[in-house]
Amino acid sequence: MTGPVRGDDDLARCPWGDAPPEYRRYHDVEWGRQTSGTRELFERISLEAFQSGLSWLTILRKREAFRSAFAGFEPAVVATYGRCDAERLLADAGIVRNRAKIEATIANARAVLDLDRPLGDLVWSFAPDPEGRAAPVTLDEVPATTAVSTALARELRRHGFRFVGPTTAYALMQAAGLVDDHLAGCWVRGRR
Repeated sequence: MTGPVRGDDDLARCPWGDAPPEYRRYHDVEWGRQTSGTRELFERISLEAFQSGLSWLTILRKREAFRSAFAGFEPAVVATYGRCDAERLLADAGIVRNRAKIEATIANARAVLDLDRPLGDLVWSFAPDPEGRAAPVTLDEVPATTAVSTALARELRRHGFRFVGPTTAYALMQAAGLVDDHLAGCWVRGRR
């Protein structure tokens, strides 16, 4: 089934957002809600990069460990991490221990600090017109990338961000509410 499903609470949700509880909480409370704060966007960029090639459920279940390991995703703190910190993180079983992703997160924190405007201003400058696309009816209608996500990824990389391709950029756009990809009929649709 790729359209909305009705949960045991009688609410219709995107099929991925009904269960397990971590998905339901993320779907109902966070995914697609407009977010523009630097720390919040840095966290989403980082988690989307760590998710690449893995299950999102894995990331959600490790989220508190990620927050602890990366100082609550405060860019000013993470930007000071050096080789010893990277080695400490590689030994942390609570997070995804991938050297490239850890180093990218540290580099991305530095890139956030080097921006000439707030991260939210940069990311939200790529927000498409919300009236420009009809609500998807099934998951098959939700794209993995768009021309806008490709442009956002290119701009982030131009500013020194790493591990942000068009798919990661589109996942960021979905998570931060730049686009509303909740399916037609999902109770969260339109509550950005």
